[in-house]
Amino acid sequence: MVIQTSRFGPVLFEADDILNFPEGLLGFSDLRKFVLVDDPADEIFIWLQSCETPEIAFPVLEPELFAHTYKVNLTKTDTENLRLQPTEKTKYLCIITIPDDPTQMSANMKAPIIINLDKKICRQCVLQDNSLAIREPIFTKLQQRVVQNPTMTIKDQIQESDVIVKIKKEADKSL
Repeated sequence: MVIQTSRFGPVLFEADDILNFPEGLLGFSDLRKFVLVDDPADEIFIWLQSCETPEIAFPVLEPELFAHTYKVNLTKTDTENLRLQPTEKTKYLCIITIPDDPTQMSANMKAPIIINLDKKICRQCVLQDNSLAIREPIFTKLQQRVVQNPTMTIKDQIQESDVIVKIKKEADKSL
């Protein structure tokens, strides 16, 4: 399958790469199918790319990259909607907001995206923890990670997952 995106150009992916959001995302309830895209030209973000509206893609990061003590307590409704069993693996991602001044970059810690990796069912869950911010400043924290690990990009510090579609570089496309 191919999505002709406005940000990355054509993105080739398999049907089993599709992440299903039965309820859509907050503010985008009509968008139900996404893929996680790894653009080799971007050293920081993974992108949550809509399969239905090619011009919509959200930068996302694992919260552990900038919040070491981040904990997710899902409600019974969240667990049921994700059809999550205790033995199934999950992945948590936060949507990142990047304003004109990137030093003001923030993460939505209050409403992370939860992925049931086994079933590829996803949900943006609004957590009940009132200490979590919708706009958590992250620029300085990401900058510290770069200083601590100068030989590794931010993206290289993300846990590998088979749900991420890697965009092939031009030289690799002929292979």
